[in-house]
Amino acid sequence: MSIAKIQFNNSYVKLADVFYSKTNPTTVKNPALIKFNTALAKDLGLTGISTDGLDALDFFAGNKIAEGSEPLAMAYAGHQFGGFSPKLGDGRAILLGEIIAPDNLRYDFQLKGSGRTPWSRGGDGRSALGPVIREYLVSEAMVKLGVPTTRALAAVTTGEEIARNTLVPGGILTRIATGFVRVGTFQYFSSQGNQEAIKQLADYEIDRHYPEAKDATNPYVAFFEAVVDRQAKLIAQWMSFGFIHGVMNTDNMSIAGETIDYGPCAFMDNFSHSRVYSSIDHQSRYAYSNQPKIGQWNLVRLAETLLPLFVENSEHENTEATDDEAQAVVKIAEDILSAYSVSYHQYWLENMCKKLGLAEAYESDAALVGELLNLMENNDADFTLTFYYLSQEGQLPQARALFTKPEDFDMWAVKWQARLSQESINDAGHYALMQTVNPTYIPRNHQIEAAIRAAEDHNDFSVFHALHEVLENPFELQEGKEKYMLPPEKDEVVHQTFCGT
Repeated sequence: MSIAKIQFNNSYVKLADVFYSKTNPTTVKNPALIKFNTALAKDLGLTGISTDGLDALDFFAGNKIAEGSEPLAMAYAGHQFGGFSPKLGDGRAILLGEIIAPDNLRYDFQLKGSGRTPWSRGGDGRSALGPVIREYLVSEAMVKLGVPTTRALAAVTTGEEIARNTLVPGGILTRIATGFVRVGTFQYFSSQGNQEAIKQLADYEIDRHYPEAKDATNPYVAFFEAVVDRQAKLIAQWMSFGFIHGVMNTDNMSIAGETIDYGPCAFMDNFSHSRVYSSIDHQSRYAYSNQPKIGQWNLVRLAETLLPLFVENSEHENTEATDDEAQAVVKIAEDILSAYSVSYHQYWLENMCKKLGLAEAYESDAALVGELLNLMENNDADFTLTFYYLSQEGQLPQARALFTKPEDFDMWAVKWQARLSQESINDAGHYALMQTVNPTYIPRNHQIEAAIRAAEDHNDFSVFHALHEVLENPFELQEGKEKYMLPPEKDEVVHQTFCGT
């Protein structure tokens, strides 16, 4: 099978042309394959793609357009660090098309770093190699951790240098998602007062991702409720793994409920509620502890675009709602957004209780979790290793040793053991539960940086491949891979991560 036989089944291009700009990738001089995701290709029904063939390499580099592909750059707006930009769009990404996979779901193919588009706003539309390495590693690690995410199908070098602070090697990532529509996509049309486009977009998303909403009294209200619930669940998962997205702008929030746009993202080492890694987040807007409320803030922005669709009386369609109707739809949105806080807290509590071996989550357990997190922050304890050692029989002393004041941990551990004794499952059950949610390995910042430095500075991808292999089985202790468990030494600490634009 060659790339020419990919069975594209494109739907987004059938929307009105205000939704996108048709544009082709910019060719590159000398592409070379870094990694092809064979397992993902199999899941997508693309088992016949051979990366030995030049046509496949040229496809992933943007040098060749496959039959049935209809390349386009999507239009969207977005709040970036709280300030609204009415025209953003895919400035360095191009949607090649869509396929229907064996699981009967529709997936988008997108090239990231494939050159200028009408939305590039003076940028080069390219990606440095480093961000390609980071996104491949982190997005695929998220899959293994069980977190909804975009996927990485392939990564290539371009054989060209691009200008950032210095000249650096270029790369292109082939991303797969169940959809790339964002909160900012709705904002783009709302800012223009284009209610017809908002309705068309909402109908598209309901058909594609939320078909159950069709049977509701008001499908658009049900759609919004479902989006809110997915976001609450997703962000609770981020928090349970110590993940910091880094740039939670509204144009980086997927309507499908997947983690999207891995720019200055990071997993924490030593725990801190206020941890920030992003080099561009000068006000700590997207700090670890702020992520839940920023998720809600972004959803308020989505609600603002959907309010006209919440008017159930069809005779008022495409007209101004009455004052009573306006108040009623605002109340609907407020109630759904209030439910976000409740849903998020419940998802978070359930996740964190599992990390402590508690099969049943009670509201009183929030205090036990919160106390541990505060102690971890005050004692410079590593987030992932603390939970890992708690989940291993006989390794409580190793957890204790992570705390600069072990007596603080001792007092908490007594409370934890008392709470465990109230559970109906035995010790083996506690450990088994914990080991399903407490990874041995995460993509630590210093290890990702080592992979990036080897790739960018020496064209050496062995560090990338070795790290990726370990992250394929994050919950299993792998012989000889102990170094991948460990937090950085002082001279290895990564204090900032970068977007790559």
